[in-house]
Amino acid sequence: MFNKVKPYMGEYMNYTKKAILCVCIAIIFSVLPYFFLYQIIVPLISGQEMTPVKVAVLIVLSAICMVGNALLYVKGLSYSHYSAYNTLKNIRISLQKKLEVQPLGTIRELGNGRIKKVFTDDIETIELLLAHAIPEGIANLLIPIIVIISMFLVDWKLALLCIAALPIGMFAMGMMFKAGMEKMEPYYAAGAKMNNTIIEYINGMEVVKVFNRDGESYARLENDIISYRDFTLAWYKVCWPWMALYSSIIPCVALFALPIGGWLVLQGFSTLADFILVLCMSFAVGTPILKAMSFAGKIPQLNYKIDELEKLIENPPLKQSEKDFKGSGYDICFENVCFSYKETEVLHSINLTLKEGEMTALVGESGSGKSTLAKLLVHFYDLDDGRITLGGQDISDMKIEALNEQISYVSQEQFLFNTSLYENILIGCPTATREEVLDAARRAQCDEFLARFPQGIDTMAGDGGKMLSGGERQRISLARALLKNAPVIVLDEATAFIDPENEEKMNVAISEVIAGKTVLVIAHRLHTIKNADKICVLNQGNIAAEGTHDELLLGSEEYRRLWKAAEESAVWEVRA
Repeated sequence: MFNKVKPYMGEYMNYTKKAILCVCIAIIFSVLPYFFLYQIIVPLISGQEMTPVKVAVLIVLSAICMVGNALLYVKGLSYSHYSAYNTLKNIRISLQKKLEVQPLGTIRELGNGRIKKVFTDDIETIELLLAHAIPEGIANLLIPIIVIISMFLVDWKLALLCIAALPIGMFAMGMMFKAGMEKMEPYYAAGAKMNNTIIEYINGMEVVKVFNRDGESYARLENDIISYRDFTLAWYKVCWPWMALYSSIIPCVALFALPIGGWLVLQGFSTLADFILVLCMSFAVGTPILKAMSFAGKIPQLNYKIDELEKLIENPPLKQSEKDFKGSGYDICFENVCFSYKETEVLHSINLTLKEGEMTALVGESGSGKSTLAKLLVHFYDLDDGRITLGGQDISDMKIEALNEQISYVSQEQFLFNTSLYENILIGCPTATREEVLDAARRAQCDEFLARFPQGIDTMAGDGGKMLSGGERQRISLARALLKNAPVIVLDEATAFIDPENEEKMNVAISEVIAGKTVLVIAHRLHTIKNADKICVLNQGNIAAEGTHDELLLGSEEYRRLWKAAEESAVWEVRA
């Protein structure tokens, strides 16, 4: 287990070594007073003269040891905590870098709750291992070993009696670990499920309230919370009896030594002085062992959490190279592209060419694979088979940063950070001037709603952009893409939230920005892509037909059906 953490410690390993040394010396100081006590007791029972000065010296030495123990223990823990929290920093940074190169689909499948749990709860638990279990655990095990060896040097018979109870306590602890390990996996699975459900419940609370689904949604949340509670109690119920057994037996190292050792002294097999010394030393055995075992009780949990962390990190990274974009032009080709979500294939041998400077539109029923094709183009996922090229260069044969520089992607749902609207737009091109940002906002038709805010474009977006409506968030996202000014543009339902009054303005803005660029458009409103250079009709993961609007009306039954539905929906109205 320590070898798994060690690579993340780096230079901070030296602080952990200092912590172990300080805590070891501190525990030695905690043991020495028992020997001073022995030197006071033996003269009293043997009738030897004991001067007040000698007693005072022994008491002072005991006090010095106690103060030294406190100071060194605190110093050791300060070293170990410094090492621990810097190691946690390294683990989080390493995890972040690994996540950044993984397919977006892999990250989404993990769920927000699980990722949050890994980044905070699971990694934070490793602090216990680094800051306490290593220095205190090692020191608290080392000192009893030294004391037990010393007991055998004094009187092997009494030493055996002192450690006779330890195997019973160790057996109870082993049984606790065995029982706990069997229930650990379902316990943590229940915890991860509960976290995901809580986040989903909070995010969907508006829908729950509007449609009066409180009872159903709360019932699911309550069931997951109760499930987690039940797993926790079941785990503890199995462990508690064994925990109580070893907690009561291990500290009682004199359980056999006191009665049987006294009999040995009366029979002359051991001396009273040795008996007293061994008893004094025995008090330095039980408590440190129990303290060390309290950390050992966390080891199975830590092992599991580190394994889970490494499983997350070990997911296959996104296929890419270190090459820059070297393509010739900006033609895009999908060649025999196959893709699956888990076990279900959703795209079947797609062959499609998007010519440079032209607009290609994807249409089809929901679930036909339109948005999946767009996400594959921006390399959110790796393909099962086939390849996608940009200017003749395979998108997996370049750095993801190089690909991102060539493509502006505007989806139906765009995330806004809790910073100013200006800074949210600036993400598109961090080196842009303020005038360029304002111009992008104007071209994206943001001026109208920005004028409502006292701070204008410097208004805070709120968590996830909650200060704006869906259509306003989408216009900010479009401004971000306009500022980026990439040669390839992907619009995935980019006007889904635009109200009818602003739809014409948005279409003019989009027409302006896509001029001369390679454009892929996904739209349910077929009249918005009527003039596209090429329209591809997708049906259950296959390309059913492709051509211009007029060609498809003549030659594609699937497209005619979609167009008829679009025309009928255009005249829908709400009547009292």
